[in-house]
Amino acid sequence: MKISVKTGEITAAATDLLAIPVFSANPKAASPATGTNPRLPTGVAGLDRGWGGVIQRVLKSGDFRGRPDERLVVYPANTGGKTAPARVLLIGLGASANLDVEAMRRLGGGAASEARERKLGRLAILAPRARGLRAEDCAAALAEGAVLGAYRYERFKTTNAGRGGRARKSQAPTTTLLFPRAENLGDLRRRAKEATLGAECQNLARDLSNAPGNELPPAGLTREARRVARETGLTCRVIRGAELERGGFSALLAVGSGSTNPPQLIVLEHRGASSKKKGGPLCLVGKGITFDSGGISLKPSGGMEDMKHDMSGAAAVIGTLRAAALLKLPAHVVGIIAAAENMPSGTAYRPGDVVKSRAGKTIEVTNTDAEGRVVLADALDYAVKHFAPVAMIDLATLTGAAMIAFGPWATGAMGNNEKLVQEIQRAGEISSERMCPLPLLPEHRREMRSNIADLKNSGSREGGVSTAGAFLQEFVGETPWAHLDIAGTGWTNRRSPYHRHGATGVGVRMLVAWIRGRVQQNV
Repeated sequence: MKISVKTGEITAAATDLLAIPVFSANPKAASPATGTNPRLPTGVAGLDRGWGGVIQRVLKSGDFRGRPDERLVVYPANTGGKTAPARVLLIGLGASANLDVEAMRRLGGGAASEARERKLGRLAILAPRARGLRAEDCAAALAEGAVLGAYRYERFKTTNAGRGGRARKSQAPTTTLLFPRAENLGDLRRRAKEATLGAECQNLARDLSNAPGNELPPAGLTREARRVARETGLTCRVIRGAELERGGFSALLAVGSGSTNPPQLIVLEHRGASSKKKGGPLCLVGKGITFDSGGISLKPSGGMEDMKHDMSGAAAVIGTLRAAALLKLPAHVVGIIAAAENMPSGTAYRPGDVVKSRAGKTIEVTNTDAEGRVVLADALDYAVKHFAPVAMIDLATLTGAAMIAFGPWATGAMGNNEKLVQEIQRAGEISSERMCPLPLLPEHRREMRSNIADLKNSGSREGGVSTAGAFLQEFVGETPWAHLDIAGTGWTNRRSPYHRHGATGVGVRMLVAWIRGRVQQNV
């Protein structure tokens, strides 16, 4: 998506849609002159008079109150020699005192989504000003929101097919961010460019997660990882077949044994800096179950189509490694993905089976639908022993318990290192991807003990998020580690200014913020 930044006097630059933010009125601060009408940014009222006063009429009518995310399109007239844009989109921001970076992200997302829905090619967004909000942060958030809000997954749409039956994809609008007052244009453009790249990498994760299972089996996920590596200069290694057997990845092989699509371990590496002085790289580990039927412990049919999203953790890892490369982050980052398809068949692993993990620990399979933690066991052990990371984070759509506990509003976070979990929380605040800490108690670890093996892969219903995390903790040793359960946040059926039905790409911007924070602290 092409995003540019301009500063100076507001003009009706050639655009198909001009988005104007509007603050809700503050009744306590109302005066006879202003009344309780919503408040326009400085300079817009003068332009509106040249457009026939259409905006002021709407505001006085009470049809638009400036509530957060409220949207209304009006059509100004060309009067008084003032050239008017074809359409003006009023977007509510709520009270000016509450303006923050997330409000800017939602402003950009709402404007871009509206333009995309109307199939408009050119969008301009007027940036508001508020105390405590730096213009550079505003530019970054508007760019992020615009890229995310314009996202559509239309790969298989053929409604408007052209010759040869190929779908004609609608295009994201070319977007201009307008800053009325003179600013440091270079800084604004740099931040907008960086934010655009990060958001595009999140959209890549959305594309991967939204892809149907028949289009993206484990080998397909490998293909996409290799494509990203070629594009960005990442190194990519794939372990599969006999090499998985020789490497002792028996848990990963067990989960994939029921499918005709064999499992694979994907390793992406960004060498933005040497890790020798810092004690090792940062490792990101993603659950890559490209389709999860539940295996022999078959899931109910209702909603099973959403199980193509069970590789959202893997998608986030690929998106983050792409961002690290494109943004040239000065860090050594390794992404490891355990990719498999969990299917029922005569060769599938069964409830009651005991499988041996790469770490040597045995696992009693009490539920084949608790497969994510089984493949992660081998991936985490490989990360620890092969790379000796200074810190490690895994992302997985792991438990239904996380969806019940947090819904789509937060990711469950836990680990063996409180400082690392706090770092993730701060990164989540920066990216507006909320991370809620959960405990890992000795009782959770005891719950995962088996009567016939070292561990069992599924505990009772109580504390399901933490018991799943306790199972994973058995495979990380002393490595500082955090587990993120994105079962409720990896995809959504709710719409927001910059999210639609389907994959969210959660974790990409948060992980980029976390890596940057580690670099700044020289950790």
